[in-house]
Amino acid sequence: MAWTAPIVVHPPSPGGGRRVTVRGETVGVARSDKDLVEFLRRAGLEDADMILDDPHLIEWRGAGPHEAYDAA
Repeated sequence: MAWTAPIVVHPPSPGGGRRVTVRGETVGVARSDKDLVEFLRRAGLEDADMILDDPHLIEWRGAGPHEAYDAA
């Protein structure tokens, strides 16, 4: 089995926002980096704002980091 990042920010949904999963469990739908940081903090990552650009921890799917929280 291929290694995957423990946190996945999924592609923007047609209704807006990006689903966020931590170790395969959905933790919420982020509409901004601020939302994402809060979900990760609640999941136990105290320095969540420091890891948003770490590809070993977060996989951004369908759009790059910090962009396209709402579908085009």
